[in-house]
Amino acid sequence: MSVQHRWSVKWRFTLFAGLVAALLSSLLATAMLVTVYRYATGYLTDEIAAAGRRVASVFERDSLPIPVPYEKVRNLQVVDAQGRVVASTDILRGRPRMAAFTPPPGETQTVRVVCDHWFPRDECQIVVARRSLHAGREWIIYSAAPVVEPWVHPLLAVFAVTSVLFATAVTTYGGYRLVTGSLSPVDAIRAELDEINATSPGRRVPVPPCNDEIHSLAESVNHTLDRLEEAMELQRRFASDASHDLRSPITAMRAEVEGAMLAPEETDVHAMSRSLLHSLDRLQAIVSDLLLVARMDAGTPGAREAVDLSELVACELERRHSHLKISSELEPGVVVMGDRLRLARLFTNLMDNAERHAVKAASIKVCTRMGDPPGDPRFTHGAAVVEVLDDGAGITPDKWEIIFQRFTRLDAARSKDAGGTGLGLSIARQIAETTGGSLAIEPSDRGARFVVRLPLGPRHVEQV
Repeated sequence: MSVQHRWSVKWRFTLFAGLVAALLSSLLATAMLVTVYRYATGYLTDEIAAAGRRVASVFERDSLPIPVPYEKVRNLQVVDAQGRVVASTDILRGRPRMAAFTPPPGETQTVRVVCDHWFPRDECQIVVARRSLHAGREWIIYSAAPVVEPWVHPLLAVFAVTSVLFATAVTTYGGYRLVTGSLSPVDAIRAELDEINATSPGRRVPVPPCNDEIHSLAESVNHTLDRLEEAMELQRRFASDASHDLRSPITAMRAEVEGAMLAPEETDVHAMSRSLLHSLDRLQAIVSDLLLVARMDAGTPGAREAVDLSELVACELERRHSHLKISSELEPGVVVMGDRLRLARLFTNLMDNAERHAVKAASIKVCTRMGDPPGDPRFTHGAAVVEVLDDGAGITPDKWEIIFQRFTRLDAARSKDAGGTGLGLSIARQIAETTGGSLAIEPSDRGARFVVRLPLGPRHVEQV
């Protein structure tokens, strides 16, 4: 993430927080002003009506003094049935009636807001008209006062505006501090990631103490870096081992050619050719294994077809010319789903290993087993089992996993001079695992016992 983009996110969030705060505080201030305005208007209307009631009470009992006395409401008029003003407060002396409306029939009082007639321009007043009886005649008593301004009072308006500005400023600043604090760990992670390269693969990003999403992000980044470092180490080790194994046949070929060039008259062409062909065969085998390993490491999928393992093993045994006594026990109809060529390569690699290290004999067994191994979800419907056993020196249990590593050499009897590339068992296990199964060494009375387990295919399950 670039600095410009990071600041853009920070200020966008801050601006958004400020706008939301301004909107909410404005709505709250407006609601407060409306509430106070309605309360003040209601209170003023009650005061105006009370002033009219007091005047009506005095007028109904006795005649009114001229001018009409007042308390809080100065605009008071008494109008007769002909619409003539017969009495008023001193401030309205000589003025015409302030309003033309009267209470509806059956009602004593009515309230209206009047903005014209004799009131000053642009000034509206709340007018209360009250019906009164005196000397057997009907009179109308008007009482009025200017309407309440929307802001009620200047100080209240100043308070509302100040509250909005203060709430907006505080929220905006709080949002800025919050997003800045939240992005600080991200900045630290980014800065550390910028420094990590091939020369420092062991460095890790800092993990913030808070157990939040950024904490989880930092842990995920570190786990990813762990996997990358492990993959880089495997790649380096693989390249180093491959270079060593490729160097051996190339060196042998170079020595043969240089010897022939130094003493051409003493060189046996046929012997040199056989030696070169042997080195070329080994070189070709190593390159083929490396290409297969590269394809499987890249995740290149193999074919998915029904393969009869017993038939496959029988065909491979017929093509194989071995100096060993090979016995086989093949259960018919053991079907799995996988790539036929890769499964053939798996069996071939196991048999090549057995031939290199057996003394006189080797045995192959193909069968099905239900519930083996127990509890393994890969073999819910049973497992197709291939066992390859030789009568060689065997492998100690502490080396059972080591031999599946690439280019592993345990001793002289299992050295590259025995004909292997150092990749056979590793490739065999990788093929078994990509097919959904496993390859391992299991205990035996003598020699090494390699056991392959693969999930049974749908065809076999239907037959069962």
